[in-house]
Amino acid sequence: MIIKASWIGTALFAVTAIAAAIDPHVFAGVALAVSLVLFFVGCVIFFAAFVYAVGRSREVEIGIGGLYFLAGTAPRPVQLHLLGSLGTEVVVAFATASARPFTSLAFGMLVPVYGLGLCGLWGARHGTFAPRVTS
Repeated sequence: MIIKASWIGTALFAVTAIAAAIDPHVFAGVALAVSLVLFFVGCVIFFAAFVYAVGRSREVEIGIGGLYFLAGTAPRPVQLHLLGSLGTEVVVAFATASARPFTSLAFGMLVPVYGLGLCGLWGARHGTFAPRVTS
């Protein structure tokens, strides 16, 4: 479900941002709305992932790289999907903002928070971490 949500948000962002880069008079408002919604949803997901990870940290050692970038904590296909979605958001954001500088497409630069938040949520819920070392 998390992987599917990541790709759906990425696809929605890509379609609206590219459409706005091609015809800003028609699609700029839609692209702006999608970018802001994905950013705010991403902020909520990012925070939820953090809270969930804090709860798990009583039992396992959680690092930021493993939590948000799934380094060594997720199976390779999961990493490829979630980080691929995040990477696609970054590329589309840079490309469309560069194509139409000084427009509302600059708000697309906020969208990768959505992908990063979903990576963190997957890592917090399903990631494999080493047991906590007690001294």
